[in-house]
Order: sequence, then C-alpha cells, then structure tokens
Amino acid sequence: MSRLFYGRRMLANSLAHVSISETQRFLLLALLIGIFSGLLVVLFHISIDVISWTSLGALAGRFHFARLLSPAAGAIIAVFVVRRIFPRAKGSGVNQTKIAIYSSEGHVSSSTIAGKFLACAISIGSGNSLGPEDPSLQMGAGVASLLGRVFRLPRNSMRLIAPVGAAAGIAAAFNTPISGVLFVMEEVLADWSATAVGSIVLAAVSAVVTMRAFLGNEPLFQIPSFELNHVSELMIYAGVGIAGGVLSALFMWLVERLKEQIHELPQWRHYALPAAAGFLTGVTGLWFPEVMGAGYDAVNSALHGEFVWQVLLYLALAKLLVTLLSFTAGTPGGMFAPALFVGAMLGGGLGGLAHRVWPQASSTAEAYMLVGMGAFFAGVFRAPITSIFMVFELSASYVIILPVMIANTTAYLLSRNLHPTPFFTMLAELEGVNLPSAEEKRNFQPLRVEDAMHRVSAAVQKEPGLHLFPDEPLDAALRLLASQHRIQVISRLEPHEVLGTLTLDDVHQAYGIATQEVLEG
Repeated sequence: MSRLFYGRRMLANSLAHVSISETQRFLLLALLIGIFSGLLVVLFHISIDVISWTSLGALAGRFHFARLLSPAAGAIIAVFVVRRIFPRAKGSGVNQTKIAIYSSEGHVSSSTIAGKFLACAISIGSGNSLGPEDPSLQMGAGVASLLGRVFRLPRNSMRLIAPVGAAAGIAAAFNTPISGVLFVMEEVLADWSATAVGSIVLAAVSAVVTMRAFLGNEPLFQIPSFELNHVSELMIYAGVGIAGGVLSALFMWLVERLKEQIHELPQWRHYALPAAAGFLTGVTGLWFPEVMGAGYDAVNSALHGEFVWQVLLYLALAKLLVTLLSFTAGTPGGMFAPALFVGAMLGGGLGGLAHRVWPQASSTAEAYMLVGMGAFFAGVFRAPITSIFMVFELSASYVIILPVMIANTTAYLLSRNLHPTPFFTMLAELEGVNLPSAEEKRNFQPLRVEDAMHRVSAAVQKEPGLHLFPDEPLDAALRLLASQHRIQVISRLEPHEVLGTLTLDDVHQAYGIATQEVLEG
C-alpha cells in the first residue's frame, strides 16, 4: 500500500509540473470520458444481446411460452434492482442527468452507473419495449462525474463535466457523434452558448471511435440509397410530418394521463404494473415479435423491403402500444429506440400507401422510413435540429435534407400546438421537478440595450468613459450601471455617433419594475 501511495504521489507531482492550461486539461479529461463511456456502452450492448439471445432465442426455442413470459420476468427483476438495490438509477436517464447538472453540481453516483447498466440490460434484453440510448446518456454522465471526482475537479467544473459524459454516452449508443452533441446542447443543457462545447464534441467523437473499434464501423441501421425523384413527393413527406405530429402528440397525452392515474394506485403497482406490461408485450410478441426489445433488427429488415406497407402500419401501432404500457408502468429503459421504430414504420407504411394512391410517388417506402424516424422523434422530444442531423448522419445523403426538414418541422409545429408541454418537461412536472427546457429558451427573447435606451433626437457629443452598443444584452448593462449613473449608447459602425443613453430607470421601465411600483403605490 505504501508503494502504491508513493507511486500515485509521484504521478500527481509529475502532472503538477506539466505546463498545460486549464482548457487543455479539460479537453484531455473529455477524451478520457469519451473512451471510458464508449467502452461502457460496448459492454452494455453486448449484455443486452446476450440476455436477449438467452431469453428470446435459446430459451424460447426450447419452451414455447418463454417469449410470452420473458418480458414480465425481466421487468420484475429490473424493477427490483432499481427499487431495492440501486434506487438512484430510476427513470429513463435524461431528466435524471439534468437534475444532476442543475441541482447536484453534476454529481452522479457510481452506484447509479451500475444500477442503470444492470436494470436496463435485463429489461431491454428480456424483450420489454424500451431502448438503451437514454440510459447510455446517464451512464456517460456518471462516468464523467466519477472521473471528475478522481481528478478532483473544482465545483464549477463538475457541473460542466456531466454534459460531456452525457454526449459521449448517447453518441456511442446512436453511433452518431453529431446527433449526440446536438441533443445534449438542445435538450440536456438547453443552451447553445455552453463553454464546454469543445469538450462535448471531443468526448462524443472519441466515444464513437471507441465503440466502432470494438463493434465495427457499421452504422446503427443499414440505409439504402436515397433519391428524390419528383418534387411532388414533398407533399407526401409533409403528410408523413402531419401523421408524425398527430401521433406523437397523442402518445404524449396518453403517457401523461396514464401516469396521472397510476400515481393514485397503491404501492403494489411498482411490481404488478411492470409485470402486466411485460406480459402484454409478450402476448403482442407472439404475433409481432419485431416489437420486442429495442427493435433495431426489425427496422433494418423493414429498410430492406421485407414488410409490406400494411404490416409496417400494424407494427407502428403495436410498438406504440407496448411502449406506452412499458414506459408508464415504470419498467427501466429509454424512449429513443421505440420512437425511432414507430417513426420508421409509420413513414414506411404511409410511403407504401402513397404508391397506390399518388401517381407521382416514385421513391421506395424505405425512403419514407428515414423521414418518418425524424418526424416522430421531433414531435415527441421537441428536438428538431437533432432529429434533422440524426437522419442526415444515418443516411449520409444531402438529398434527404429538404424532405426531412419539411416533415420534421411539420411534425414539430403540429405536435407543439396539440400538446404544448415537451415530453421531458411533462415527465419532470409529473414528478414535481422544475427543469429548464430548450423550447422555453427558444420562446424566450432576452431584452437588449436598444429595447430600453432613451434615443437622442439630435447630434450629441460622445463623452469619455464607459459605453454600450445597442445589441448588447440588457442584463449585462446592469453591471456597468452599478458604477455609472448614465451610459451613452454608441454605434458599432460609427464609434463617435451617439445613438442614445441608458439609465437605471430605463432598465427598470423595460423590465416593468417601475410600472409595478406605480401600481403598488
């Protein structure tokens, strides 16, 4: 022990003398986070495959009813792991990561990593209709938090390090580094001006590279070539967006209503409902085995034309139903994979139908599957930028950009109109937690100096001292007004031209403070 302690002390002293900046140190840590998160995701996927092969493959081959009972048994075991052994590993993973960032200074316990890994591997591997991406996001944040504690990062850096791991985890799970970065920036951080953006990108890329080194360079889905043969097809893609928007809003409404009703049930619900949902998933799997588990293989099969359009629509509705049951019952697992499955089958089914009723439809149904993935994803998770780039990364085709933008924007706007509360915000509210939302920030327009300043009507001489520009944030101007009663606002193009003046009273009036005081008086 003394030699080990001496060795660690010598290493620490050596690193202390290495002349690197704080930014370089943070980037180096991001690289390590990406590597370890990628390795963890590799083990996670292997564990799911092994459990799936055992329960739904070998065991189901010997016993006819194993496929029927496997999801229920897996759900009970997974819930027991979460409730009795690792209680901090509950939830899908996204909101729990946001809670760690905004309420726990980025701290994610090591037990959360183990519990999330074990419970979700059992749940998904045994056939429950959930996915590994959301749990991978939280496990990546846990890896980052653990490494941050090992390297004794200061408190202000710990909050920045958790999103780095989150991006690494979800990027490795999706095998799409850009989409992983965008989702964390768009939903988890809810901020596009994050100072850790360089580290987030580095961690996501290194995680994907690590994952591909072990599992191969094959993408998540084997995508056929995409072609837009006629401009009239854009009408069909808009129709896919409408269907995706309506169905996603309906799905969120059902999740909200069921969770409200389930919350009123006694404590036996924690085990009885996941078992019942697992059993019904198994029953559905007797007719549609493709809906069990994450469903990646079924999506790949559909992308290569192995299902007719009617079956694709049946699979979309069946997957929607069993996912609704599993998720609302509290079975551990994520929502991303089911959303991609439902969107793909919905888009493919509508595309196949369009070939029969729309004479100009010439693209294959598989092309509409890609657009359907993005449309339903954008409608449920309200991450339109992520969904567009995700489909682009999966297809590696610039031709798909216009169709997916039309469908995703349509689905996003329609879903937001029908169900204003975003999915993860809705879940947080049901749990009594207040978390920031990217959609709220997009709708919130911050005031600027030009919104409050008193404009001058004639030429005014520029005074020495502090100055402001009209496009600067108004809250930043407050700091300067603490040391100066009145500040001149000047033009960026003509530095000697005074556009107006700003005082503390102007700021109060812009924020409505002065008006409120008058009303109270």
